[in-house]
Amino acid sequence: MPDTATQAAASLEDAQAECGRPEAFAGEDPIVIAENVTKTFDNGVKALDDVTLYVHRGEVKVVIGPSGSGKSTFLRCLNGLEVMDGGRVVIDGIPLDSSRKHRDEIRQEVGMVFQQFNLFPHMTVLENVNLAQRLVRRKSTQEATENAMRLLDKVGISDKASSYPAQLSGGQQQRVAIARALALKPKVMLFDEATSALDPEMIGEVLQVMSALASEGMTMVVVTHEMGFAREVGDAVVFMENGRVVEECRTETFFESPSHPRTREFLSQIL
Repeated sequence: MPDTATQAAASLEDAQAECGRPEAFAGEDPIVIAENVTKTFDNGVKALDDVTLYVHRGEVKVVIGPSGSGKSTFLRCLNGLEVMDGGRVVIDGIPLDSSRKHRDEIRQEVGMVFQQFNLFPHMTVLENVNLAQRLVRRKSTQEATENAMRLLDKVGISDKASSYPAQLSGGQQQRVAIARALALKPKVMLFDEATSALDPEMIGEVLQVMSALASEGMTMVVVTHEMGFAREVGDAVVFMENGRVVEECRTETFFESPSHPRTREFLSQIL
């Protein structure tokens, strides 16, 4: 008998049948379950209002919407950086609850890349990527270094291993941040407007790394304003406004024939 999460996911998919679902994920249990998530800040602003979202293993889900729509808050709730007021989040079977044990477990399985790079300025690139491996995964210095160099090569920046963040461009720093997030071998990657702080000429190099991760099957939830990336890489697109999910569709349908008037209005302003 299917469990509650599977039934809920199926109900949501049935309700969104007009938008369609990527066939590759049909019938699979989601690796990310977020149901009825709510969050109100101390100033009374309701950032999230009953948000439900499912992400399947290997799926790239792109979240778009106007500023202040709750996109970043939602991502932060997925790995416990924000404490939700209601609802539930489950990552690969681990419930995000009040226990520190579960929060720590989820943070080991979920990598996050922020708008700001958040690198330690007094550490070299290699040291930045090594730190969590040694503290969290308890890897030896040699093992951590070998993995770090492999990841830095993967993001095209292994020649900067001994450099400090201040010696790097914004695009290079963000690629280091991606390598650092990947160092813990996460099952899910969250990207919170990872290119919005970059100069235009540096955006492409970061999107290229993200696209490569998607092509390798990494499960990703991406908050972005880059519609080209959403079209080319996203399996599904979610439009949020005022803390709610207005519409979720497979990518092709979302851009060619969105069903909600507000979605159509938003797309007409940015495309």
